[in-house]
Amino acid sequence: MTDLDQEGRDQWQLRLSDCVYQLSATLKDLHESNPWPEYPVLPQAINHLMTELWDRCFSQTEIRTAFEAAVNDLPRYAAGEEVRR
Repeated sequence: MTDLDQEGRDQWQLRLSDCVYQLSATLKDLHESNPWPEYPVLPQAINHLMTELWDRCFSQTEIRTAFEAAVNDLPRYAAGEEVRR
């Protein structure tokens, strides 16, 4: 692998991280300002995200597998905590 290849990979990883950060920050803002608390933001957002992914030709299997893997890995990241404080 050349330095240029590594630089391109680093830029790709930064772009991915920024995309996820921006989505989560926006969802947190929407959650805190939600005028309809009986309609929580996160379930709506996840549903919309899944349909957007499907519309962009990710398969149902790819989407389901990714979400299940993320949910299964969350306890390790969260170290037993239900909410970050």
